Amino acid sequence: MKRLLRNVLRSSWVQRAVGFLAAEWLRLVWLTNRFSFEPRDVYELVEPQQPAIFAFWHGQHFMTPFIKTKQSHRAKVLISLHRDGEFNAIAAERLGIGTIRGSGDHGSAFHRKGGVGAFREMVRALEEGYNVALTADVPKRSRVAGLGIIMLARESGRPIMPFAMATSRFIRLKNWDRTTINLPFGKGALVGIEAVVVPPDADAETMEKLRAELEANLNEATRRAYAQLGRPQGAAHG
Repeated sequence: MKRLLRNVLRSSWVQRAVGFLAAEWLRLVWLTNRFSFEPRDVYELVEPQQPAIFAFWHGQHFMTPFIKTKQSHRAKVLISLHRDGEFNAIAAERLGIGTIRGSGDHGSAFHRKGGVGAFREMVRALEEGYNVALTADVPKRSRVAGLGIIMLARESGRPIMPFAMATSRFIRLKNWDRTTINLPFGKGALVGIEAVVVPPDADAETMEKLRAELEANLNEATRRAYAQLGRPQGAAHG
């Protein structure tokens, strides 16, 4: 029975259907939540620094396609090769975001999970003027920023823009990253934190320092987003 269910979930028509439904659900959530922005002129501040690397946490990612508010904001997002990634990729593309498939983890599975090719494609996308969005934490290590995104910033010369998006109404799953399912008919918040810039000659010590800074900035952005919505407990994890 489990094998049959797994095969059904892997079928292209099921993946397309789930991706379509997910995209339309997220569009409904975006349209029916009244979003506030911190700082208020966040887009005016960020646009001169584009193309940039937009960073967010696993499990807090569903609303992130909507940071793209103009056709001129060309963007691609890194999505894993895992089966669940297919649904996310279809949804992202339906919402106007290009996809790069592979792993952001620079651990032992980096080569096997398509990490090398994805890394090169992200560098190339930034060179071509695309913004690139990806989770700062790697699978199974929620809210611990990895070095992959720091390496990308060093190689590309582009700044990392940490941000968080939250809604006042949500469901939290009990999985490894405590995924938040955003719900319609409430309030929303987008919080951007000061960019993290990685020098091209950054050594291991500097990269670790900037990794920790990015981690702290993302936690602060998440805390502020939920606090604005009167849901400070929403930022808690664990």
